[in-house]
Parts: sequence; structure tokens; C-alpha cells
Amino acid sequence: MQYIQEIKQILAQARQRSYQAINTAMVEAYWRIGEKIVLEEQNGKDRAGYGKEIIKNVAIELTKEFGKGFSARTLWEIRQFYLCFPQFQIVRTLSAQLSWSHFQRIMRVNDTNARQYYLEEAAQNMWSVRTLDRNISTLYYHRLLSSQVKEPVEAEMQEKTQSLQQDAFEFIKSPAVLEFLNLPNNLGYTEQALESSLIDNLQKFILELGKGFAFVERQQLVRTETSDFYIDLVFYNYILKCFVIIDIKTTKITHQDVGQLDMYVRMYNDLKKQTTDNPTIGILLCTETDKTIAKYSVLAENKQLFATKYLPYLPTEEELIAEIEREKALLNLRNTPNE
Repeated sequence: MQYIQEIKQILAQARQRSYQAINTAMVEAYWRIGEKIVLEEQNGKDRAGYGKEIIKNVAIELTKEFGKGFSARTLWEIRQFYLCFPQFQIVRTLSAQLSWSHFQRIMRVNDTNARQYYLEEAAQNMWSVRTLDRNISTLYYHRLLSSQVKEPVEAEMQEKTQSLQQDAFEFIKSPAVLEFLNLPNNLGYTEQALESSLIDNLQKFILELGKGFAFVERQQLVRTETSDFYIDLVFYNYILKCFVIIDIKTTKITHQDVGQLDMYVRMYNDLKKQTTDNPTIGILLCTETDKTIAKYSVLAENKQLFATKYLPYLPTEEELIAEIEREKALLNLRNTPNE
């Protein structure tokens, strides 16, 4: 019916305006924060390490008042944002088309001319963040410069990025936006229903069966300088004095899964582990293993993966797999129509 479509359009337009308003307010606020930090640094430039001290103090105070979205790492990035884009009017104009994630990606481009090109093109052509990232990663700007005939390069880019163009409201799911609004940043990031249910049940299962476990968080955000990652389950084992991170897959193990878990463990040791903690343990849960992968991947030599060194304090691999299979069977039964 025509009037229903018109109502939907009204709501869609209202949502878009509200999302744009949130994004614009956030980008403008970050620019002004960056400006304040840089100006304060310049006022105390004769003091060694003054910039780091400013960042540290601001991070502590903002975290107390506004939540965990203002770490020292984030504030250094906000400072860099101001230095990369010192003209506020340009930032203000582009913030209606570009999200904070766009600016974050463009800031990592060293070439000033390329940075300006990506800024203008992303805004003018409404590139998604994934499209922008691909174009920067494939040196799209420099390939255009070196091409006498540019049309084939442009056509190839449009074809390759067509599937990357996303919902106009996608940026509202950005962790930065959720933190800016002081909302829990793990909302809306669960996997499919099966994996979500597995996480729910395994969390309880491990707490009941394992020794010394304290639950830390599910879908925990770990932010690096370039990317955001979500870890399915994080525990702390007070007997082993270490974090235990669990990555859950509902398919057969792959070498990519192993590499991802290895990266998570290294990242956690670098960004989360305290000096008094032992090295982080990583557990990859798959319902079907592979001897070749186990033999030739990092699993063969890294005893912190799959927790083979500490099995007396952890549920065994067999017990964990059995729990996955049990939950899958229950879900399948629940979703099977009655005959």
C-alpha cells in the first residue's frame, strides 16, 4: 500500500538524520578535543614528556566521567585527527558524509595528496568504510595517477567494491559511536543464533566444570591502532593467574581459525595482560578437528593454544566438544517442526 511505503520512508529519513547528527557531533567533538590537547602541549613544550602526561591525565578523567571509550590510545588518535585535518570547516562539512571510521582509515595514509583524494572521493561517492579501506589498500589513487587511461581502473574498482557498499546506517554500529553514546559496545555483535546459544551455555558450563575460573566478559572488544576485534569469551583463572580466551567456531577447524586465535593471544598479551599475569591461554572450539592442521600449524609448538599445558585445571577438549554437540542437538530439536 502506498501510504505504508510513505510512512516507512518518513521513518527511514528521520533515522538517517538522527544518525548523521550523532556522527557529526562525535566528529566535531573529537576535533575540538584534539585541538585542546595540541594547544596544551604547545603551551608546555619546554617540558619533556608533557604531551604523554596530558594524554594520560585526560584519559583518566574522561574515563571516570564518560566511560571506557577514551583510553590513552584513543586520545592519541584524536590528537592525530586534529593534526591531519587542522581546518575545522572542512571536517564539519565532510562529517555529514563521512563517519569517524572513515577519518580513522584516511589518517593512516602518509601521502598528503592521496589523503586529500580519498577524503573527497569517499564523501562525494558515498564510499562505505570497507570500500574506502579496499581502495587505500590496493593503492587505487596511485594506480590512477600512473594510468594513462583511467576508465578501466575506475570500472574495475566499482566492480570489485560493489559488494562492499553497505547500509547507509551501518556506521551507527561502530564501537566508537556506541562508546560516544555511553552504550555497551558488545550489544548487537553476537554471531548467529547457534553460536550465541553456544556462548551462553559454554560460559555456564566452564564456570561449573573448570577450576579457578572467573568470568570476565563475552564478545569483549579489543581495540588496536587499526582495527577492532571481538573475542567470544574471556575468563580469568586465579589458580593459573592468567586470562583464558575462547574462540568458538561451529564448523570444522581451519588454518585461518588457528591463525586468528594465535593473533588474539598475542594481542591480549600485549594489550590486556598485566605484568603480574602469566601468558594468556587460547582455546579454539570446533566440533571437528584436523590432524594435518594440528601437526603443521602453530598448534604443534605453541602450548598456550588449546591449553594443552594446563588441562588439569580446565575442561578437557573432549568435554568442551561434547558440550557443543549437546547444545547443537538441543537447538536442532527445538527448531524442528512437529510432525
